[in-house]
Amino acid sequence: MLLLALDTATPAVTVALHDGRDVVASFRQVDARRHGELLLPAVDRVLADAGVKLDAVTGIVVGIGPGPYTGLRVGLMTADTFGLALGIPVHGMCTLDGLAYAAGLGEGPFVVATDARRKEVYWATYSDPRTRVSDPAVDRPADIAEQVEGLPAVGAGALLYPDTFPDAREPEHVSAAALAALAAERIAAGEELPAPRPLYLRRPDAQVPKNYKVVTPK
Repeated sequence: MLLLALDTATPAVTVALHDGRDVVASFRQVDARRHGELLLPAVDRVLADAGVKLDAVTGIVVGIGPGPYTGLRVGLMTADTFGLALGIPVHGMCTLDGLAYAAGLGEGPFVVATDARRKEVYWATYSDPRTRVSDPAVDRPADIAEQVEGLPAVGAGALLYPDTFPDAREPEHVSAAALAALAAERIAAGEELPAPRPLYLRRPDAQVPKNYKVVTPK
């Protein structure tokens, strides 16, 4: 097994290789506006650090969000392209699950929250680092304050809103290394991973203006 994992659902562009036992190489750079520019060079760097070629990869793991439309689709389209070109499976992984796994909080409920912009967060609750107990959602922090009261929280969304998440902790952004390690565990256990389809949870920011005038030839 050699899994290539990547995620662009948060401001971090992150890539990792996992051989089924350990992460053999990883890279992460935080830049919310350059996902498209940074992802392929990051893949090249990770492959070079591991001393392997792309055709040695046996599977792709891609973060499916939730995340903003523009950034999220960069990773998903890249993953689909690699899968088609190499003839290998492409597995989806919830980005929030990767953050939960990396947090290492142990048993007990906690929250993962990422920045959804528009003064909202993408969030879900967990009973342990491997078990999500609520579906990913997008809400204003004040609207979920009662639901998350008293729970530790990880992720950039938690760090941004200390009034709602007073016990906010690192990591701030997801790492592909955590996604790959969690995916490798689940594959080895015979679990079926999600399809590589995006969790947008809301409409994209870019929309056709209202009262748009269509001009057609006479």
